Amino acid sequence: MKSENNAIYIHGHKNPDTDSVVSAIAYSYLKNQLDIPAVACRLGALNEETEYLLDRFGFEPPMLLKDARATLDEIDVDTANSIHLDTSIKDAMTMVQKNRQTLAVVDDLGTLVGVVTSSNLAHVAMGDTAHTIELLKRTPVENIVNAIDGQLIYKPKNFRFNGKTSIIAIAQSKLENYQLDNRLVIVGNDVEAQIQTIEKGAACLVTVWTEEVDDRVLQKAIEKGCAVIQSSHGTMNTSRYLLFSPSVREVMTTDLVTFNKNEFVEDVGVVMLQTRFRSYPVVNDDNTIYGFISRFHILNSHSKRLILVDHNEYSQSVEGVEDADILEVIDHHRIGDLNTIKPIYFRNEIIGSTASIITKMFTENGVNIPKNLASILLAALISDTLNLKSPTTTPQDFKIALQLEAISGLNRYQFAQEMYEVTSSLRNKTYEEIINQDIKTFHISGQVVMVSQIVIYHFTELDAIQDTFESSMEDYVLKHRLDLLVVVFTSVEDNGSIVVSAGSLKNAVLEAFPNEEGSDRNFLQDVVSRKNQIIPRLSAAIAKVVASNHTKLK
Repeated sequence: MKSENNAIYIHGHKNPDTDSVVSAIAYSYLKNQLDIPAVACRLGALNEETEYLLDRFGFEPPMLLKDARATLDEIDVDTANSIHLDTSIKDAMTMVQKNRQTLAVVDDLGTLVGVVTSSNLAHVAMGDTAHTIELLKRTPVENIVNAIDGQLIYKPKNFRFNGKTSIIAIAQSKLENYQLDNRLVIVGNDVEAQIQTIEKGAACLVTVWTEEVDDRVLQKAIEKGCAVIQSSHGTMNTSRYLLFSPSVREVMTTDLVTFNKNEFVEDVGVVMLQTRFRSYPVVNDDNTIYGFISRFHILNSHSKRLILVDHNEYSQSVEGVEDADILEVIDHHRIGDLNTIKPIYFRNEIIGSTASIITKMFTENGVNIPKNLASILLAALISDTLNLKSPTTTPQDFKIALQLEAISGLNRYQFAQEMYEVTSSLRNKTYEEIINQDIKTFHISGQVVMVSQIVIYHFTELDAIQDTFESSMEDYVLKHRLDLLVVVFTSVEDNGSIVVSAGSLKNAVLEAFPNEEGSDRNFLQDVVSRKNQIIPRLSAAIAKVVASNHTKLK
């Protein structure tokens, strides 16, 4: 079975912001327009701003991608041939010979209850007489009829077959020497022998070479409660096929090693190394059969195919990204620690937002941008550049903003004010929710640093939280085992930022952004870019403090 889930997953960074989410949505749309199957993804919960924008312009939240490792439903597996547990062994043998694979045995609800392999079926043909008798005594009369391609002439209310079979060879002594109680008896077209068989207590009369069952035989069968079957085969084939009339429930394997279709391929491979089955059932969440998998499938499987937007560092990417097949990176941040085993398309530009790059790629590929998509692309550009006030903004961004305004029909200034007024409020949020709105992890000089940027409309919003927020930050540092947590509150109206920090490296923040004398929090005029203004100065200060600490230890 060829997996239909062969798409490319396009996603932004952890703790997704509007630029990363919109870039994933827009780029997946572009890829699909170019007949390349792609799915937009996110790595976490949407922030309030992004939720508002997607809802306003009619977009569903992207799929939540939890892990880059491939799952069983994303690789090729064998199609499952299913049979009911009351299916005859003969029918199962026909299917195995035709498809040469394991059969899934299911119950009335479609739930997997066992498997039938060629080894199971071979044991029937090669088993001893006692084993065969035990199987046959539990076999419904309908299965016997089906196995010998016969016709059921009469079925008693109580089928008392004991599993033993006799083939009558007419001798001078007739049937006097035969013990036929509760047996299945195969008899030719001799009416007298058929009647005598029934009189001697047979449970089932199987006639061979008989065009029509005599009425006297039928009457005697009804009187004695003996089933009557007319076989379409001769004596030898009738007796041979009879062996295969029991249900597969009698021979199926029930001690199974199964896998859920959502399990990771690499985990399944480890389990397979500890067992020796040729194939393994794969089930859905409700334990219905999905397919069969073997070592061949594991060895020939491929990792998820990813395109990363708005980031290029392992720490900011999806879990298991190291094992994924990264096809492209579209970003506007510094080059991080990402490495690949083969060349990829890597596009990194000095520009205000990843959404700006994606917009350019629509033009380059001659694909029109729908109105609602242009609206969220403009929103992402506004969000990432603080409405083009950030120092990361380039002349290209201004041109792209005009292009998106024209398509969307939105006024950038009015739209920006609507965005920030609706989504920038700190009210009704826990401190942890505030910190997590737009937070990124950095490894600087061997230290674990997280920097959160909260865009607000005006600094008066800080009045309600300023007395207790920093103590909550210290709790966050302990919980996440950080060396430093920095929260940057950036005001669109005031075009600047206030920086607060927690952790053992707080002095590095004061080194990078010293407070004015007599002030606990310094307002940093025109400092609005985490990427271009906060991180470079902070990195230099941390390196200096760490080096100083090492010198003191010596």
